[in-house]
Amino acid sequence: MRQITHSLAPGVALSGSRLSDVFDPNAGTVQAQVTLGDAALLDRAVAAAAAAQPAWAATNPQRRARVMFEFKRLVEANMEELARLLSSEHGKVIADAKGDIQRGLEVIEFACGIPHALKGEYTQGAGPGIDVYSMRQPLGIGAGITPFNFPAMIPLWMSGIALATGNAFILKPSERDPSVPVRLAELFLEAGLPEGVLQVVQGDKEMVDAILDHPGISAVSFVGSSDIAHYVYRRGVEAGKRVQAMGGAKNHGIVMPDADLDQVVNDLTGAAFGSAGERCMALPVVVPVTDKTANELREALVPAIAKLRIGVSTDADAHYGPVVNAAHKARVEGWIAKGVEEGAELVVDGRGFTLQGHEQGFFIGPSLFDHVTPAMESYREEIFGPVLQMVRAASFEEALALPSQHQYGNGVAIFTRNGHAAREFAHRVNVGMVGINVPIPVPVAYHSFGGWKRSAFGDINQHGMEGVRFWTKTKTITQRWPDGGVGDGANAFVIPTMG
Repeated sequence: MRQITHSLAPGVALSGSRLSDVFDPNAGTVQAQVTLGDAALLDRAVAAAAAAQPAWAATNPQRRARVMFEFKRLVEANMEELARLLSSEHGKVIADAKGDIQRGLEVIEFACGIPHALKGEYTQGAGPGIDVYSMRQPLGIGAGITPFNFPAMIPLWMSGIALATGNAFILKPSERDPSVPVRLAELFLEAGLPEGVLQVVQGDKEMVDAILDHPGISAVSFVGSSDIAHYVYRRGVEAGKRVQAMGGAKNHGIVMPDADLDQVVNDLTGAAFGSAGERCMALPVVVPVTDKTANELREALVPAIAKLRIGVSTDADAHYGPVVNAAHKARVEGWIAKGVEEGAELVVDGRGFTLQGHEQGFFIGPSLFDHVTPAMESYREEIFGPVLQMVRAASFEEALALPSQHQYGNGVAIFTRNGHAAREFAHRVNVGMVGINVPIPVPVAYHSFGGWKRSAFGDINQHGMEGVRFWTKTKTITQRWPDGGVGDGANAFVIPTMG
């Protein structure tokens, strides 16, 4: 059986006797085992990172950018291999796997411009003979703890900016699909990244706690569920670290009466069911405004859902594949049962779906609920599967209130032809990322990604200039060059003023 271990610096001995199964979601069978590391392994990885980081930080930004350029080229050259490896462990179809990798590469493209992003500020003549300037310097050693649903994109979001700004980086990927992060680390080395600057440690909660507690790690970036994000944030901050922890989501799509319903149906089927709903930016709640809109939307959605093709991850015609493992399949089906128990109308039931020849695979058909209410637990919590819930609203104000008052505030979308309604919605909604006729409003790499409320803990977002700020610290210098000598010392103890 294939064994997956760590990608570490030379001389860092592998350790860890505990193993975790890695499944083939299409077949429902174990395809590999990953060795889970321990605190002793992390100690050695941090020591290697600490030894390598100063020279990497001293490398000028343009040369660091060249490593990013070469890494991008290598990933593109190996795209097919990476996508198939990703699909084999996660279950998402090949097209989605390539999208996962490509969205990560877009942050690497941004990181290629790091010489410009690191430029500081300068004020000449802030006072008599006094100039003030600032510089951004790396934190030292950063760590990333990433989820199973984007095993390429999110590690690249974190590592690309952290490395480009001169930090060493230790990545702890999900133990459910751990192979792609290791392969990406190998490509970074091939691109010219010095050994020890990037390392991958496999593990579970034991490794997460070791990272959060380790005094040699200055900053931690995390993406996962909200309860764990809150735990990571609290424990990391208590240990004196800078922490950004992105949590769960329950993104809403508001459908105004004037919306193009054909486009809405097309967007919803992709945003709600694509990648089996295992996206923090999926659109699992649709809010049609007025019953007339809801009835027309429902009538159009049912046949569109029936046309969705569920297949193995290598099926080029499949709209989505299996979920990641049996436990997650059971969890999603449990939420469907909960919705029925709470009184929502189950219009389309995806439970019990099997794929011929892959009967043991972790497949779930698409489900559609109508007449869901905000009081239902299945509405309040994240399902993270191919389930779309319809919550009817009588007015724009009622629709606006639903995402604004929800515990999660990651993303939201509004579908309308009315510019004033869209502008008003974008201005007033209490959510971090807004789409206007865009169902999955993930910002491009040179903007930043981050939600509000229980969708994010910490003050600084992912990637873009927010990412640069997270992975660096600002130093400000106030300088004066006297005309002659050291002087008589008369003003040696006086703080210079700008007067």
